[in-house]
Amino acid sequence: MTRYEQIKVELLSSPKTWLVTGVAGFIGSNLLEHLLKLNQKVVGLDNFATGHQHNLDEVKGLVTAEQWQGFNFIEGDIRNYQDCETALANNGEDVDYVLHQAALGSVPRSIADPVTTNAANITGFLNMLQAAKEANVKSFTYAASSSTYGDHPALPKVEENIGNPLSPYAVTKYVNELYAGVYAKTYGFKTIGLRYFNVFGQRQDPNGAYAAVIPKWTADMIKGEDVFINGDGETSRDFCFIENTVQMNILAATATDQAKNQVYNVAVGGRTSLNQLFHAIKAGLNDNGISYPQEPTYRDFRAGDVRHSQADVSKAVNKLGYAPEYKILQGISKAMPWYKKLLG
Repeated sequence: MTRYEQIKVELLSSPKTWLVTGVAGFIGSNLLEHLLKLNQKVVGLDNFATGHQHNLDEVKGLVTAEQWQGFNFIEGDIRNYQDCETALANNGEDVDYVLHQAALGSVPRSIADPVTTNAANITGFLNMLQAAKEANVKSFTYAASSSTYGDHPALPKVEENIGNPLSPYAVTKYVNELYAGVYAKTYGFKTIGLRYFNVFGQRQDPNGAYAAVIPKWTADMIKGEDVFINGDGETSRDFCFIENTVQMNILAATATDQAKNQVYNVAVGGRTSLNQLFHAIKAGLNDNGISYPQEPTYRDFRAGDVRHSQADVSKAVNKLGYAPEYKILQGISKAMPWYKKLLG
């Protein structure tokens, strides 16, 4: 039995109360689904800036009526400290674990509007961190980012070695780690930062100017539209399926104190070029009866992008018992039917 399987058995026998910020978003709604299926109580906080009601509606249809009764949704904004306090107050019932996912993602968005990104990702983060400390939660797990590695050239990326940030977004996520470290030293507050590497999967929004590459390309292919690759297509990423990310959040929240006050890579340790990704999505859709005969269109490299990214996940394996279940092709295979149903 893996550590993750063991934790799930323990949670089923002894349910906890979790606060998931950004609960209507891609990662947040997947966390909600898994926690409710484990019969946990979940408080959700979201302002619908990038999350969607239809994500919550979909989760409702995937769990039992009794499990859904364990969900308490609060519409609020992490930039408002009182909203953070209200979520943690949870009508007088203590919150055990915080999974802080609420943020404004996207490097291009942060370059276009650094002030709004800063407000959500730094002010909002600090509000939630402070409120969680005051509420005396057992642990605070937050979404960090692989963008923190910046211009550090070494591959694979090891948690202790980072470079200079290449975008306002990267700055905000690094500041999160700095604040978490200060709270550990100053207040003895226990946190874990999860440096996400290109998470993908069902309920990742394919629409909008800042859609991530996999949902964006999938939607374009289903609609028969042009697919654009920034640069020569040899830019590479360590794509991580959502199920692996859920596993890491649950492992991190329930980790021993010795494993806390750390940051961990969340990935699979692989490298996939954009050219390889294009053909993998094309094949995944073909398996679902959708043919895309076109070739991609190449254009200029995008400002602020890192050329190559690959994670070393040995720290998460050794300290948290992380055992990623899905590599990129398995994840694409599992995600494509969802996109076909949504867009086909």
